Amino acid sequence: MGDGAVAPAGTIDGLARAAEPRVGPNAITRIAEALRSEHDERVARAVFAAAGISGWLDTPPGAMVPECDVAALHRALVAALGERDARAVAASAGRRTAAFLLAHRIPGPVRLVLRLLPAAPSARLLMRVIGRHAWTFVGSGKFEASDGPPVIVTITGGPLRAAGAAAAGVAAYYAATFEALFRALVHPRTTVTARRRATEATASCVFALNWPA
Repeated sequence: MGDGAVAPAGTIDGLARAAEPRVGPNAITRIAEALRSEHDERVARAVFAAAGISGWLDTPPGAMVPECDVAALHRALVAALGERDARAVAASAGRRTAAFLLAHRIPGPVRLVLRLLPAAPSARLLMRVIGRHAWTFVGSGKFEASDGPPVIVTITGGPLRAAGAAAAGVAAYYAATFEALFRALVHPRTTVTARRRATEATASCVFALNWPA
């Protein structure tokens, strides 16, 4: 869910960081937007400072970012806001990511075809497109999806594992992104339901996307 270029590490251990698994910059930039919108600049700066990525608040990354930095941001969210509010910020960031993808990454003809198709084949086509680009949001993790309905999405490892006890926030980000994409392209009444809650022990999440017949 982001660009494929790799941002310069810009640190003394840059070579080591360059080899780390990476994900798209939306995982950073949309959380910054959500924090500023739903809390304030002071909270946003405190969270990014705690995660050790203050520079990206002032100069948002324009290329792939280390998944460990995304994980650190989710841990900082939980520490600053508590798990419930951290998940709410992550979900807001997911919806913002979907809006960005719809505006900048999914071509107009593809959007048109998806909207014209009946929901089930539209969902299958959309998931195939997402599956080809899954590396941009799961990093070192694994992505699986059923044809549905309902469409069952399973994401394991990657930022979910790196986030540790904050894995639920990463899962909330994923689920909200998918729900928003499906509502825009497959069926406006799509809902997302957790099938397996992400925890430090599981390092995975499973959610179902469904819509009225």
